[in-house]
Amino acid sequence: MEINFKEISPRERYKLLSSTVIPRPIALVSSTGPDGVDNAAPYSFFNVFSEDPPLVILGLQNKEDGSSKDTARNILDTGEFVVNLIDRQMAEAMNNCAVDFPPEVSEFDVTGLNRAPCKMIDVKRIAEAPVALECRQTFTIKLNRNRDICLGEVVYMHVRDDIIDAKTRRINIENYEIVARLFADYYAGITDPFALQRIDMPEWYDQWLKN
Repeated sequence: MEINFKEISPRERYKLLSSTVIPRPIALVSSTGPDGVDNAAPYSFFNVFSEDPPLVILGLQNKEDGSSKDTARNILDTGEFVVNLIDRQMAEAMNNCAVDFPPEVSEFDVTGLNRAPCKMIDVKRIAEAPVALECRQTFTIKLNRNRDICLGEVVYMHVRDDIIDAKTRRINIENYEIVARLFADYYAGITDPFALQRIDMPEWYDQWLKN
C-alpha cells in the first residue's frame, strides 16, 4: 500500500501515524495556570530530544477554534512545566486526566493524584510518578491553528529510589513498569525486554568474515 499524505485528511494522517509509530512514551504534563490552578494532561506526541542541552519535545494540540488548551497556555504564560512519566499504577488516573475539564478544575483534585514540590521551578509535580522532569520552555513554535511544538530544557530530575542505582545510574528495569501509548484505547507495558549489544566496525567485520 502506498499513501500520499498530501491527499488525505489530517484525521487520517493522525490515525496512520499514531497506530504505526508505536509504542510512544507518555508525558503526563503538569503545569500551573495564572490563576494558580494545577493542571495535568497526557501527551504521547512526546519524546526526549537531546542530552546537551537536555531537551524534551511536546506536540501540543489546540482546541478546534485554534485557541490554546490549558497546558499550552500555561507553558506560554509561565515558561515552566513538568513531564511526569507513567507507570501501570498511574495509568487509570492518567487516562482520566485526558477528560476535557474546565480551566478552573484541577486534574490533581478530580483524579486523586498528589502534588509534590519541585526544586527549580514553581510547578507541582505528581508525587506518584516514578520519574518527573522539571522543565523550562526553550521555545514554542505554532505550526498551525491545531498544533504547537514545544521544546523544554530539563533542569531537574526526580526518580523513585528503586528505579536507578545511585552510583552507576543504571536503571532497574524490573522496577520500572512504564506505560506506553499504542493506538485507540490500547496501551502497553514493558514485557519480555531483550538486549542487543552494539558493536564497533572492527568487531562487525570480524563477525562478517566468520560467517
